[in-house]
Amino acid sequence: MTAMLDAPAPGTPAARDRARLALPPKPSRLAATVWSVAAAVVVLAAASSLQISWGDLPAVPGQVAHYLRLMFEAPNWEKLPRALFETWRSISMAWTGAMLCVLISVPLGMLAANGVGPLWLRAILRGVFAVLRAVPEVIVALVLLTVTGLTPLTGALALAIAGIGTQGKWVYETVESAQEGAVEAVRAAGGSTAEVTRWAIWPAVAPALLSFALYRFEINIRTSAVLGLVGAGGIGSMLSNYTNYRQWDTVGMLLIVVIAATMLMDAISGAIRRRIMNGTG
Repeated sequence: MTAMLDAPAPGTPAARDRARLALPPKPSRLAATVWSVAAAVVVLAAASSLQISWGDLPAVPGQVAHYLRLMFEAPNWEKLPRALFETWRSISMAWTGAMLCVLISVPLGMLAANGVGPLWLRAILRGVFAVLRAVPEVIVALVLLTVTGLTPLTGALALAIAGIGTQGKWVYETVESAQEGAVEAVRAAGGSTAEVTRWAIWPAVAPALLSFALYRFEINIRTSAVLGLVGAGGIGSMLSNYTNYRQWDTVGMLLIVVIAATMLMDAISGAIRRRIMNGTG
């Protein structure tokens, strides 16, 4: 009763002062403002260092439309049989690279997971994976060209080596996120690390790892066309040659083949991955 009598009347200056004291302080936006300004400065610095001729930008849409018209107005289908053969070589290159990548990255990735490999081995493998992720496939292909020459083998090896870093990381992250129940059960039964890996970890992560393997194949199909531009064979080499000779009608046909083949492989691989993960088509 005394507290109620001591409370200031609503609307009085004392009541307003008391209400202001009861409110929490406004959060500071200084840090967000500083980061926004820093990001804007970086963007402006990067744009200014490129020496872009901004006056030419209005003409870009018209030039793009011009070349699209040259490529797709009347595509040259005379080279279609060879284009299909080179596309098959690119798909074979992508599949071979994906399988080599998976065969190497799965065991190494499992050894890099917590609870499977020793600490020193995990540190080494994760460092190797990080280095491989930092090197683009094109750079790996250029290095391999001095050893294997201008052959599809170069592209397959480049896809395999460059993919190990990402695939290995997917593997050990999948293993570490697996359910612990089966692992604890096998350990409680006296199982060794190898037995835990074989009978508890592998059955739990095998569907996800198989899905990742198919996803690696999808990535390799797109990348194989790029590797062809540096002489690794496949449809990319054919595309590079006809682009250099400015035969735009043939280039248009090749792009149609590449897009159609990539979409078809993506659809098939995606359906298989959904079947593996969800049990549905």
